[in-house]
Amino acid sequence: MTKRLYILLVFCLLSVTYACAETLVLRTGARVKGKLVFQNEQVVIIRDAGGERFQYPRADIEKIMADDEVPEEEKKEVAPEDEITTSKKASILLELAGGVSIIPNDAAGGAFSVDMLVGSHHIGDRHLFIGGGFGYHGLFLAGMKYNFLPIQVALRMPFIEKKHAPVFGAAIGYGVALSKNYLGGIYASAEFGYRCQLNPKTAIAVTGFAQFQQATIPTVEIIEETEYINRTGRDFFTPGIKVALYF
Repeated sequence: MTKRLYILLVFCLLSVTYACAETLVLRTGARVKGKLVFQNEQVVIIRDAGGERFQYPRADIEKIMADDEVPEEEKKEVAPEDEITTSKKASILLELAGGVSIIPNDAAGGAFSVDMLVGSHHIGDRHLFIGGGFGYHGLFLAGMKYNFLPIQVALRMPFIEKKHAPVFGAAIGYGVALSKNYLGGIYASAEFGYRCQLNPKTAIAVTGFAQFQQATIPTVEIIEETEYINRTGRDFFTPGIKVALYF
């Protein structure tokens, strides 16, 4: 009898605890209901009816309301996992890309690149990546291989604050030539695609991109049956597909 009474008492206490729940009003307009577990100036932790805990950056929360303060017509629970619920402030971004490299009216070939960037993960009320880094870009045209090390600053911005979101990116910098036979120049790129937040610390994105690389390369001219080697400015354009991992 005592054991049954104890179980009943625990059940009642849990029911009362969840009945005194709070509602988080997020800046996206979504509302999440649960029991407030912990809060400070950086994060808020809430427990749902199933006992699972979710952590939200304080910057993502518009206000916290007691359950009796929420109008009846607005008492709709939102699945927390549909939000990007991470308080992480910095990320490493690793990108792998492949495409077609083109010198207009001259030559075309393949391209492969690897980039590693370090930057912010969250700025203000948006999950915005701004950072910088370097990479390796290999361009293969007309039997020649051109290797560059781009030093760049970059932006990656999801259009909406959801787990699944379209994303836009851009970068600009200088591509350092990795050979004495040619010179590097200005580097720039733009991309658009899809991003998925796999968990609070990791996201993956697949995008289509277009990049531009200036270079000064050797060219051969034949004048009166004599070969002359000159250095000529060329612009490399590379469209392709990129896979990116944020961690």
